[in-house]
Amino acid sequence: MDPEQIKEVFNKVYDFQKPHTFPLGKLIATGLANYDGDKWAKHRRIINPAFHLEKIKNMVPAFHQSCSEVVGKWDKLVSDKGSSCEVDVWPWLVSMTADVISRTAFGSSYKEGQRIFELQAELAQLIIQAFRKAFIPGYIYLPTKGNRRMKAAAREIQIILRGIVNKRLTAREAGEAPNDDLLGILLESNLGQAKGNGMSTEEVMEECKLFYFAGQETTSVLLVWTMVLLSQHQDWQARAREEVKQVFGDKEPDAEGLNQLKVMTMILYEVLRLYPPVTQVTRAIHKEMKLGDLTLPGGVQISLPILLVQRDTELWGDDAAEFKPERFKEGLSKATKSQVSFFPFTWGPRICIGQNFAILEAKMAMALILQRFSFELSPSYVHAPYPVITIHPQFGAQLILHKL
Repeated sequence: MDPEQIKEVFNKVYDFQKPHTFPLGKLIATGLANYDGDKWAKHRRIINPAFHLEKIKNMVPAFHQSCSEVVGKWDKLVSDKGSSCEVDVWPWLVSMTADVISRTAFGSSYKEGQRIFELQAELAQLIIQAFRKAFIPGYIYLPTKGNRRMKAAAREIQIILRGIVNKRLTAREAGEAPNDDLLGILLESNLGQAKGNGMSTEEVMEECKLFYFAGQETTSVLLVWTMVLLSQHQDWQARAREEVKQVFGDKEPDAEGLNQLKVMTMILYEVLRLYPPVTQVTRAIHKEMKLGDLTLPGGVQISLPILLVQRDTELWGDDAAEFKPERFKEGLSKATKSQVSFFPFTWGPRICIGQNFAILEAKMAMALILQRFSFELSPSYVHAPYPVITIHPQFGAQLILHKL
């Protein structure tokens, strides 16, 4: 819980490593998030270009397309009911963020991308069920119905991905210009590495699976809690809408304008503080280490409880549990007093490579929603955050949307 020690753990990436994942977890994705040491450094270097701000700005039209499709459908639902209507926004936000990833990661192979997403969602559910069964050594190798389905889904994902990647490589050999989607940028960066320094096709496929899982899951969670909290705090909803109107009027939001949304940034940070998609991260040490005034033996795991640190009254004041976006009005380092007390995307060299992508996508979605609707909690909404890998609203997020 001590920001100084948290900082040290995040900075010393070679000493404090990722714990070995449960074998089933590897079915969803390994990739950058799970590697350590030199392999992690190599993959990070190759993937970095795909997440440069300049590249992400080119993806804003894709964000717009996916988000406005959903907002358009909400518009129709509400119009059919007159001027307001109850909508469980959660499943919509899940499919919207999946759509964004399909478009930005795979561009033209967008439909195949969607199939990968369905399979991964199914895998995540099966894996969680498997976790809940008493852990019998060797259980995952038994030909149970669930285990067979998991292997089949994982195989189908591999086949689709290999097809997409091979198609790209063939097109490139035929002299076609590379695509500007995540996969295209990743393949270009990879092919530009010195001989023997690149990633294998298998490794590129793992990174694609990770884009999907990490990119979709976290953004849908950020959006659903933002909508819930703005329903509870109408004053902030009005301020955010005012700002969106000032910057865009009724025009289509663009990258330039999204970067000017200050109130929106404060709100998103405060939502990430109270409802970080990932509630804790774990690190493992393999030899005796000093950490602050502690001496830790090898083989120990350390938990960094993001949720607890970000709601700690000693670090954030007596109102730590309250929604107060104004904490962030002078930026992050002022709000945290330059301590590592806010790390929803973790921190240090291993900070989430996709955080700019996620924040920009969330701003686009919220800007479009605020232009068209005001919203409040429905009487049928039950507040029940629960962790399924990330924090989901257990019984959905029923809001009443009012057309503006």
